[in-house]
Amino acid sequence: MSRSKKPTLADVGRVAGVSRGTVSNVFNHPDVVRSDLRERVETAARELGYGGPDPRGRILQDGRFNAIGFMPPGAFAIADMIRSPYGRELVLGASLACDEAGATLSLVNGTDEARTSTIRDALVDGFILGHSVDIDLITSAAQRRRLPFVILESDAGPDINSIRIDGRSGALTVVRHLASLGHRQFAILSVRRTFGPPIVHLPGTRARIITAGFQLDHERLEGFAQGLQEIGRSIDDVPIIETTPGEPSVGAMVFDRFPDATAIMTMSDWQAITVLDEAIRRSINVPGQISVVGFDGTMESARTIPPLTTMAHDIVRKGRLAATMLLSGDPPKQIILPTELVVRGSTGPARK
Repeated sequence: MSRSKKPTLADVGRVAGVSRGTVSNVFNHPDVVRSDLRERVETAARELGYGGPDPRGRILQDGRFNAIGFMPPGAFAIADMIRSPYGRELVLGASLACDEAGATLSLVNGTDEARTSTIRDALVDGFILGHSVDIDLITSAAQRRRLPFVILESDAGPDINSIRIDGRSGALTVVRHLASLGHRQFAILSVRRTFGPPIVHLPGTRARIITAGFQLDHERLEGFAQGLQEIGRSIDDVPIIETTPGEPSVGAMVFDRFPDATAIMTMSDWQAITVLDEAIRRSINVPGQISVVGFDGTMESARTIPPLTTMAHDIVRKGRLAATMLLSGDPPKQIILPTELVVRGSTGPARK
């Protein structure tokens, strides 16, 4: 046989003295082949340098990739997902479910420019979608391929898999916790879902209307608004900074522009961690001078200085559930995960 030609199943069968089907079974279903035949075929394959069937042929035959795709939320690229404490735990949970099922998890690009083409072209059997932007576009593209998908943090109706938290009640609980400590002057960090610098919504300018939020973000603002109303305050009187979670300048912006705030309520642990880092740089005492609350309950929130008070839910479980829903093939489900306020050292009585 020419050295430039790749050996085939038929070549291995000729050398081993067995049929092509027997060779295929040795590589794909070895339990149905007698041990002496398996040994002959494996010896022949080694002699010819045959490493096994081309996986592309199996994919074309089965029409399956044994893989699911994970699309990051908002404007996040794959690298941003890995940097994010929340993103890492979501990916961990999905990976655990895939490992147990012998499947592959692929992180796929979900930025504005690539979102639709990714769903159209990715070599996966289903998607975990970290957002509901362009929901009609996304669902139609996925449905054209007849692929199942799960949407996180949005209720897309009874016919679509979804996993979310009750952001409104979580945010309300945060305000009530801070109010019980005597806080009346607040600043809010909202999650910006598009690229760009922080957007500042000043008091008195319909602050509750954010520029680029998801359903969860608006629900949390509603919860903050209800809690503030309970103590005689209006969310329109509270500054809101809309920022991507890992934005390094947001801590300085809060302290420089809104020094009267005694408590900062955020929509992600990563935002809160950034504020705590800036407080350390400025020797600002937390919680003596200012209290900070996160939102997520990431593992990293327990390791900050001081440990972060946060509205927590089981992020790893969320990722695992999302992947399991895709791999199971069961009818669509809508799951709302419980949240819990975890009180740690970053909140305390309001300064006098």
